[in-house]
Amino acid sequence: MTLYRANPKDGVAWITGGSSGLGRALAKDLANQGYAVAVTSLPEDPADTLIVETAQMPGHVKSFPCDVTDEAGMARTAAAIEEQMGPIVLAVFNAGNYIATPGENLVVRDFHRSFAVNYFGIVNGVVPVVDHMRVRGRGHVVLVGSVTAYSGWPTTAAYGGTKAAINILAESLKYDFDKLNIRVQVINPGFVDTPLTEKNKLPMPGLMPVHRASRRMARGIRKGGFEVTFPYHISWPLKLLGLLPRPICRFVIGHTTKWWGRPLHFDRRLPGEKDPSRDKTT
Repeated sequence: MTLYRANPKDGVAWITGGSSGLGRALAKDLANQGYAVAVTSLPEDPADTLIVETAQMPGHVKSFPCDVTDEAGMARTAAAIEEQMGPIVLAVFNAGNYIATPGENLVVRDFHRSFAVNYFGIVNGVVPVVDHMRVRGRGHVVLVGSVTAYSGWPTTAAYGGTKAAINILAESLKYDFDKLNIRVQVINPGFVDTPLTEKNKLPMPGLMPVHRASRRMARGIRKGGFEVTFPYHISWPLKLLGLLPRPICRFVIGHTTKWWGRPLHFDRRLPGEKDPSRDKTT
C-alpha cells in the first residue's frame, strides 16, 4: 500500500507558528496550492494580514489562535478546526523559539521554555490531530526541526537539544504511523532569514530568504521523503560532519563560527555572593 500524502482536495492544512517567518510563507504557498489553511499563532500575534493577502488565492486561510504550550488549548484547537473547516489531512508543526544558551551564563528556565515551545508544542498538537487521523485511516504530519540537530553548536544547548529530540520523535513515531497510513516527515532547514534567526549572533552560512525556504518546504511536503533538508550545500556537509569523530567536528564548528577566539562574558562572583563594587562603607 502506498503511504498517504496530503492533497488539498482531501481537507485542511493546519500550520502552527503560521503568522510570521517560515510558517507564514508556507501558509501562503499552501493556500496558493488550493488548501484551506488553519493558522495557529499566539493570540497577541494575529494572522489578520495573512488572511487578507491570501484572499484571492485558490485556497484560503483562517486563524485559530492558541499558545502551543497549552495542552488542553491545542486539543480544543484541533477539534475546532475539524468542526469549522473540515478534516485535517496535513499538520505542520512549525512553532518554535530560539533562546541563546552560552555555557558561561546558563539559566534553567531557558531550557524549560525552549522545550515547552519547540518540543512539547509539537507533542501537544500531534496527539489530538493523530487521534482524528487514526480514525479516518490516513493523514500527513510534518515536524519542523533544524540542521542544528546534527551536532552541537555554540549557544544552542537548549535549541539544538529540542531539534535533536524532534528528529528522534519523528523517527520513533514512523514505525507505527506507517501502519496507520499516516505519513510523518521531519524538515530540517538550514539558516533561514526570519525574525527567529535575527536573534542569532553566530555566522550563518547559506542564509536563505524565507520565500525560497518555504518553496523548498512545500515541495518536500508534496513529494519528499521522510527527511527533507535544505540547502543541500549546507545541510549535507553538516550531516557528514556529524559522523566524524567529535574532536574534529567541534574543531570545524568552532573555527567556522569563530568561537575559539570569543572572550567569555560572565559574572565571576559565586552564586549569592555580593557585588563588592556596590558595598558602601561609612
